[in-house]
Amino acid sequence: MNRDANGLLQLIADKRLCRAIVAESPRTALALFQAIANTRKYGIEIESFARNIFHEALDNKDSFLYQEADGHASGLIGDHKPFTQAMFANYEMVVNIKTFLLPDEDAMRKWDAAQCEIYCRVVLISFRNYISQAYRGDSSELSWAMGEITIAASDLCTLNERSSAGDSDVLRRLALVIQFIKDAVRILDQEGVPDHVHIRVRVGDDSLPVLYGYIVTMIDTVISYTLKVSSPKLVRDIQYKSVWTKLFYHSTFNGPAGQVVAFKLRRRLYNQIAGIRIDEMGCLRNFRGAKILRFCLNVLALAVIRGNDYKSDRRFHYRVLHRAVLAWTKKHFVWLHSHHPRLAESCLGNHITYDAEHLRLAYTHPAKGSIGNVSYLALNPAPPPPEPVAASAVPNA
Repeated sequence: MNRDANGLLQLIADKRLCRAIVAESPRTALALFQAIANTRKYGIEIESFARNIFHEALDNKDSFLYQEADGHASGLIGDHKPFTQAMFANYEMVVNIKTFLLPDEDAMRKWDAAQCEIYCRVVLISFRNYISQAYRGDSSELSWAMGEITIAASDLCTLNERSSAGDSDVLRRLALVIQFIKDAVRILDQEGVPDHVHIRVRVGDDSLPVLYGYIVTMIDTVISYTLKVSSPKLVRDIQYKSVWTKLFYHSTFNGPAGQVVAFKLRRRLYNQIAGIRIDEMGCLRNFRGAKILRFCLNVLALAVIRGNDYKSDRRFHYRVLHRAVLAWTKKHFVWLHSHHPRLAESCLGNHITYDAEHLRLAYTHPAKGSIGNVSYLALNPAPPPPEPVAASAVPNA
């Protein structure tokens, strides 16, 4: 009997039949998934059917996935979302029917922004259930899904001119990734930070609950993608307007969970910068740190914005990082320039120049034009080579 049932499930998993079910009889799929959830019969041969139903629904812009995403247009169905709730709101089922959040990678590379948005929505549904059910430990399904969502922004390097980027699907996908990060942090805030989660400040201790770690890694990876943008006209728009301000200027990290994420992000970014060093052969180590320094100077500039030091201040989180980055730059930039002048210059970005005669950096604010407001950062003379640093300069922030 079980063999016949599994054979039937394999038969209805045919892509053509799944395409017809999505278009003509979606309630057939709904009834099947609801029955699996109610009986917890996860050991049946359902993976291929689940994958193909999801792919066909994603390819069909009139399917239940898109109807439920547009709550205003679809009325009651959009409010209750029966299909996506049945398929993705039960993390136990998601983790057992692995193909729900693990679609075909080749197909994912061809998704447009609308398809990426649907995938972000369903991953957030599983993300919320994972938290609300107090699951502990690693989630390979969520880790993989969040990694794939981040990859949606990986082709930022293809943008060259402002005119071609104005209505680019690449930028729309970047916006979706940033919005996913903000939504994930908001869900963590709503569910509350568990008692076992603490901001750890001990030297060398960078432990982090898995979901918080996934989000920090997503932001760090997105930053690395922005570093590949070659057009000077687009760099600031993408790094500052599309990424930095969207995350740090809209109270994303003001909640309890957001503060944990922001702290760990600050530590990760700063530690990469602090790891810049010259080895005994005179070779630079940690090129990644040099790129992160360029990013931070691009988005933060040379003058710390005034404000109070309360965590409720929406500018608190990046102001703490700003002070630490400028302190490192003030202490070590002249040394870096004396050993690797070309690399040091590349750390400065498009609006910052090095005045070797006066030992200072000058930042011309882009909003003021070519002859605009200029701010300066005085630099220390070259010190001895810095020791490899693992500890953060902002551990107690």
